[in-house]
Amino acid sequence: MNRSEKTEAVAALNATFSEAAVVVVTRNNGLTVAQSTELRNKMREADASYKVSKNRLAKIALDGTSYGPISDLLTGPVALATSTDPVAAAKIAVEFAKTNPALEIVGGAMGDTVLDVAGVTALASMPSLDELRGKLVGLVNAPATKIAQLANAPAAKLARVFGAYGAKEAA
Repeated sequence: MNRSEKTEAVAALNATFSEAAVVVVTRNNGLTVAQSTELRNKMREADASYKVSKNRLAKIALDGTSYGPISDLLTGPVALATSTDPVAAAKIAVEFAKTNPALEIVGGAMGDTVLDVAGVTALASMPSLDELRGKLVGLVNAPATKIAQLANAPAAKLARVFGAYGAKEAA
């Protein structure tokens, strides 16, 4: 990798760190190419990314971002999972690590808050942004649905009474 490629890699990583809501640092000792591809695909489906980078370049890219404190975690063969959703990258990484012991969660960060392994696991157990939006829409729609049901209930009761009288008269 020549100097210009390194500069481009640092700029790309810096842009990723600037846009990310969460960064999860993983150690991938013994992860096969197929497993790594599967993890990348799962991350992509959740609008997250999973990148292996040189630690030295990642540490340079961390400068000027709120994720500077995680530079201590960048030792050995690590990969970075990032996402704009504060939960997505952590959730995918933790779920994948449960079935693939070759992937080890080292830690992570949300902004300038450094997370240990327990923090990343706790973050992964939270509902994602899309799940929270769905719940919010459900809560907003629930009162309107109940009002519509209450408004229609008297008319429905009257219709049933009239139907019963009509059936009684016909018989």
